[in-house]
Amino acid sequence: MPADQETLGRRLGEEGYLADEGLLTAVHLAGVLGLPLLLEGEPGVGKTEVANVLARVLGRELIRLQCYEGLDASQALYEWDYPKQLLSLRAAEVEGRGVGDLYREEFLLQRPLLRALRAASGAVLLIDEIDRADSEFEAFLLEFLGDFQITVPELGTIRAQSVPFVVLTSNRTRELHDALKRRCLYHWIPFPDAEREQAILQAQAPGLDARSAARLVAAVHRIRGLALLKRPGIAESASWARGVQALAGEGAGWPEAMRRAAGLLVKHEEDLALVRQHAAEVFGD
Repeated sequence: MPADQETLGRRLGEEGYLADEGLLTAVHLAGVLGLPLLLEGEPGVGKTEVANVLARVLGRELIRLQCYEGLDASQALYEWDYPKQLLSLRAAEVEGRGVGDLYREEFLLQRPLLRALRAASGAVLLIDEIDRADSEFEAFLLEFLGDFQITVPELGTIRAQSVPFVVLTSNRTRELHDALKRRCLYHWIPFPDAEREQAILQAQAPGLDARSAARLVAAVHRIRGLALLKRPGIAESASWARGVQALAGEGAGWPEAMRRAAGLLVKHEEDLALVRQHAAEVFGD
């Protein structure tokens, strides 16, 4: 972990992630105190990308657990490879030898949580969209995050060789339990202000000058102010900037390029229709 917050901010910036002071403080403290980092915010504000970039900055493996309704402990921890066990059993019968232990390492299928515990040089464990999982799975996570160890009945207790840096993300489709929040360092990621979003676009759309970036950001902020089904996130605005650049490079006028590339920014037909209704104020026609 970088020694101080300033160094952390510089290293994240070198990887293309421009964090504000609040997020930098949260990441720094989570690393110093060894706490899981719980990030909430609207889709597209860069929550998942924090884990991706941290893995590169820390030189650790990124291990991702994508949460969904119905996810259970076995799918997150480990399972036994029953088809392989059956083949081993039949082979032993054919060869007339003993079966041996069918619950040994070679039959163990490691899932993300177990892989994170066993990562010798440490890992960044991303538990993505925890709000999509059932509350029972959330309760199961309490023990894992508290002790960083699990017990496999056939193998015994497995403790973390190096405690992983854990990042949990939530789009707040439901409220998380207070017990989970108590075990984490909580941070809400808002949409960036205009100045920071302009810097992000210039970092992710090489060649985009400051004036053009400011114009795009102003349009994005106006669009987010409309009554959309889904407001565009950072990834969409960066993609839109690159699309507008491409069309402008082919000779399209700037407002025309912004309109034609709007599908990179807005992803619902109803939202596109709304943007078209407000084209003059949004794109500055």
